[in-house]
Amino acid sequence: MPTLVLASQSPARLTTLRSAGVEPVVIVSGVDESRLDGLPPHELALGLAELKCAAVAGRDDLPPRALVLGCDSVLELDGKPLGKPGSPEEAEARWQAMRGRSGILVTGHALTDTATRTTVSRTAVTTVHFADVTDEEIAAYVGTGEPLHVAGAFTIDGLGGPFVTGIEGDHHNVVGLSLPLLRLMLAELGHTWTALWATP
Repeated sequence: MPTLVLASQSPARLTTLRSAGVEPVVIVSGVDESRLDGLPPHELALGLAELKCAAVAGRDDLPPRALVLGCDSVLELDGKPLGKPGSPEEAEARWQAMRGRSGILVTGHALTDTATRTTVSRTAVTTVHFADVTDEEIAAYVGTGEPLHVAGAFTIDGLGGPFVTGIEGDHHNVVGLSLPLLRLMLAELGHTWTALWATP
């Protein structure tokens, strides 16, 4: 049976996979994300996912028959990619710009089959509608620290959930990993999603 290796330290991605019956091996890529500054949102998300995937797929301590998955998410607002905010002030300014509006959450996915050295790369896109939150709500949310650790400075599965009024597209993609897209990518490499289930 193939083993899925998640090249990410994201707790949300790990939880998403576990909830879907997959128990991946986690190996953090350690990629310097600043290497791809200046790219458009789709190219940035896909490029970072490919870098993370390649960094882990090239290691010699992987399980046999490993399928290495790298992911990266950015929020596109006004045509610009927004990753994790660098400071509370940046997170606050970002929420002031996002409130009452919609952004596009882009997640790049790169999957390498180490047995064949074949890689497929795709992006998933979900539109996110943000509530018209108050300055007080923004300050309180940023004060929790949560927005500093996630792309776009928000979560849909955590404290930020009440500030997202709706989405168009795959819910899992907003968490950082599109399960329907991953299933299709596995099929492209000749694997079935159900073969990854930890419990038949």
